[in-house]
Amino acid sequence: MKQLGIEMIAAYSPEARGRSERAFATHQDRLPKELALAGITDMAQANRYLAEVYLPAFNAEFAVPAREEGSAFVPWIGANLQDILCEQIERTVGNDNCVRLDNLSLQIPADRHRCNYVKARVRVHRYADRNLAVFHGPRKLAAYSPDGKLIAKELKQAA
Repeated sequence: MKQLGIEMIAAYSPEARGRSERAFATHQDRLPKELALAGITDMAQANRYLAEVYLPAFNAEFAVPAREEGSAFVPWIGANLQDILCEQIERTVGNDNCVRLDNLSLQIPADRHRCNYVKARVRVHRYADRNLAVFHGPRKLAAYSPDGKLIAKELKQAA
């Protein structure tokens, strides 16, 4: 959230907690009674009732029209979202200039910035497609396939 510039506003006040707890209690108390009244006895019937009766009635009761037309969403103009919305794991580079992750050993290739990254703290990104990348600060050092094979430098620079 910090990388995206989103500030979390937690509901720590007793009033806010009370509202959500009352809403949950209402549904936890009301729904079983409605299902019993409708003669529903199995999961398939209950799921159908939720989709066709309960949720439409709930939405009709609590839906509020927007005060203004248009959308409050703004386009993202920051960094690459793929590098934010991924699993990020910190590691220390070993004496062999490799980073260990799960059962993989990711060899960091030589580059023009440093001879090696031994003992440096790096960040490994695991993307949704399971590909990996190693970063030192903001600099991407290398990209890897899910099985730990180095992806060619031409592809790495295009990423």
